[in-house]
Amino acid sequence: MLKLMNFLRPYRYMVVMTMVFVLLQSIANLYLPTLMSDIVNEGIVHENTAYIWKIGGLMLIVSAVGAALSVAASYLSSRAASGFGKRLRSSVFSHIEKFTLQEFDTLSTASLITRTTNDITQVQQVLNMMLRMMVMAPMMCIGGIIMALSKDAHLSLVIIVAIPILALAIFWIGSKGIPYFKAMQTKIDRLNLVLREYLTGIRVVRAFNRTEHEQNRFNDANEDVTATAIKANQIMAGMMPVMMLMMNVTSIAIIWFGGLRISTGHMQVGDLMAFLQYAMQILFSLMMASMMFSMLPRASASALRIHEVLATAPVILDREQTKEAEKNSRGHITFDQVTFRYPGAEKPALSGISFTAKAGQVTAIIGGTGAGKTTLVSLIPRFYDVESGSVRMGETDVRDMPQSTLRSKIGFVPQKALLFTGTIADNIRYGKEDATDEEVNHAAKVAQASDFIAGMKDGIQTILAQGGANLSGGQKQRLSIARALVRKPEVYIFDDSFSALDYKTDANLRAALKEEMGEAAVLIVAQRVNTVMDADQIIVLEEGEVAGIGTHKELLSTCSVYQEIVTSQLTEEEIA
Repeated sequence: MLKLMNFLRPYRYMVVMTMVFVLLQSIANLYLPTLMSDIVNEGIVHENTAYIWKIGGLMLIVSAVGAALSVAASYLSSRAASGFGKRLRSSVFSHIEKFTLQEFDTLSTASLITRTTNDITQVQQVLNMMLRMMVMAPMMCIGGIIMALSKDAHLSLVIIVAIPILALAIFWIGSKGIPYFKAMQTKIDRLNLVLREYLTGIRVVRAFNRTEHEQNRFNDANEDVTATAIKANQIMAGMMPVMMLMMNVTSIAIIWFGGLRISTGHMQVGDLMAFLQYAMQILFSLMMASMMFSMLPRASASALRIHEVLATAPVILDREQTKEAEKNSRGHITFDQVTFRYPGAEKPALSGISFTAKAGQVTAIIGGTGAGKTTLVSLIPRFYDVESGSVRMGETDVRDMPQSTLRSKIGFVPQKALLFTGTIADNIRYGKEDATDEEVNHAAKVAQASDFIAGMKDGIQTILAQGGANLSGGQKQRLSIARALVRKPEVYIFDDSFSALDYKTDANLRAALKEEMGEAAVLIVAQRVNTVMDADQIIVLEEGEVAGIGTHKELLSTCSVYQEIVTSQLTEEEIA
């Protein structure tokens, strides 16, 4: 947890003031038993009513000041802990934004969500408690011991015997619970993963009638978390009975031996009453420490998981840039002997890929499932970096360009259409934040989305459900294409983006794109021959290698892999 304390720095004045207020509150609490002792010894025993009113009034004032200090300390500690949580969440989110796909593969999405929400909340709650208790507990314990010794040093032997026994019991119980608290956070990750998969895949689950199977998966994960939580809390629950037993036994011992000392004249009644309260304050401070001790293991486990995220450095980083590199970063896309391997994979996903996608031309990429088409286009915006060789935009290696600059030049349409909550216009403007209404409508028109948008009640201002659930697959795909078109990039990448479109819409869209792309380089990943046959250049991939490059007619006569794809999709008349 200490590694995360830097996030508390802006609130250091609140922390200091919290500790000061808690210190003054503790002094006030320690002063009250002494005042009560004086009332009994001087006021009640000697029947001095004026003295009783005087000291009683002072006790009321001290109590009121202590209560005010407690409220102020609670307010400041809550403000500081909440601010700490806010800054930590923002930092974790900003750091996650820099992650490459490789980091997301290592730290799962479900785990990152848990760490950003549940784990940070755990740390925030413990911090809020610690800001008050880490001053109050030792102050009450040490101050109570000093005050008890001042009342009767011989009777203090009872407390000296009780404290080590209670401390050992707390330590033993806490050490048994620590492993369970650490395991609990990992099991919450699993629970979130199952829930997330069910919610995102609800259509598939119901289509295959697997609701009961998913219910069982969730129940298993839920019961696993519950069993661990119950076991941890059962162990920690033993702490309170042990403490209450020790407090009661100590009270009895103090009253017993204190009564003997009063009978021999070594102690007054008021001093015994004060001594008993100081003993309770000492044991209560240990109880506060035990509460912290029971919460710290889980918070420490959470803090380690948060630190793991912050300590994970993105694999893909910006190199130092040159102005010359910026000047030469326009134009075509060149793959030069590119080889790429996914982390941990034995076989490269791409091997020796070389081709040039020229500006103003359409380059299509086709191949069977698993041929490496999506992997290839993912190297251009640096979702991954090549193992060997280079990918260049113009004359500049993409690794020599800032990622923000590189991606601002690319209009990317992913294989799976993803839309965000908001209006249709908001989703199209996601590609260009300052796009005018005219630019948004034009992008929608080119993407063949104008017709279905016009048929909606609120038109371009129609609110989309989460993930665009109130649209069909083809409609979502067209809005994704419009989002890329609105930014008018230098490079268009369509990763199998026409698969959800019917043949007529596909043809109309490709015709509109020819007029729209201007001098931009266009790369189209496709499964359908009809989508690629009019391209200026077709790259045929097979098992991560280039099987052929050329136009549709050239490949029909030179590339057997392309011939098989065409034969499987087109009739002899269409081929002719």
